[in-house]
Amino acid sequence: MIKNYVLFFCLILNLLAGSAFSQEIKIFTREDFDLRGDVKSCLVITDYGKEEYDFNENGLLAKSVTRYSDSDYDITYYQYDTGILKEKRLENYRGNTFDTSTSIAHFYELDTLGSKKITEKIVSYEKEFLDQYEYFYDTDDRVVNIIRINNDGTDETSIEYTSYKDEQTKTYRLNGVEQKSIRTSSRKAKNGTVEKVVLTKKFLNGDPLTATEEIFDASGQLISTIHFRYDEKTQQFAPEQTTIFAYDGNGTLSRSVEKNGDSEKVKEYIYQYDDGENANWVKQIVTPDNTYTTRRIKYYEFQEEAEEEE
Repeated sequence: MIKNYVLFFCLILNLLAGSAFSQEIKIFTREDFDLRGDVKSCLVITDYGKEEYDFNENGLLAKSVTRYSDSDYDITYYQYDTGILKEKRLENYRGNTFDTSTSIAHFYELDTLGSKKITEKIVSYEKEFLDQYEYFYDTDDRVVNIIRINNDGTDETSIEYTSYKDEQTKTYRLNGVEQKSIRTSSRKAKNGTVEKVVLTKKFLNGDPLTATEEIFDASGQLISTIHFRYDEKTQQFAPEQTTIFAYDGNGTLSRSVEKNGDSEKVKEYIYQYDDGENANWVKQIVTPDNTYTTRRIKYYEFQEEAEEEE
């Protein structure tokens, strides 16, 4: 699967900013960063700065650092209890000084009496209440309702799950108004394998706005995306951009072709891999842009530790 570190950073910014339209709680793992094996840490060096990721022994993200310079950086800490997220702290440093005014903490409390519920409380490091979210689950452990409470009032996001033939649809409504729908279906590819098709539609005040169709191959790799924008004249979604993805023998992105109307942009991805059996890439070169991304990866050494104990 394609893992994009810039998109991950944008996600963190969205979590900081917050929105009335709530999403489910997300726990990040090594796989979300295209990392294989017992990775302990990964330092990503890009043209916009550095990203550092630390993982616990179970492969869950324990710490992330975004460095803009030696003195300006953001740190996020994650704490778990038997695999369940219990605490998330976002600390911002400017000029090597901890900024309490923009740093926040998320606390999660699990309630299993009756139907499962998780309460998320968000407070600033200056002990100011910011937000509270209550996530309600059904018997299939799916989020069906999210209640947001803050000083501006209360918002409710309902999530409805429906099935029709081989299609499953997940619909989000904010205070009764549709915000997003995700339809998942399958189809047979030309080579006889089964592909997964995910169509995500987004709405503004209940009116259709944009849509994205993602197609995944039998191994779960994203092989194409089509972006649509709603055309008021035709009352239909019109395609704007199509991107096709190809992968190398290690399952890593090797080529992308982006089509916008009559224009076409091709990118080739060249990698250097580490010497370990996990075949994690440590350097990525993108042509024709000639941009570079370097990764420094450290692994847990469980086998060596066990032998030392013997």
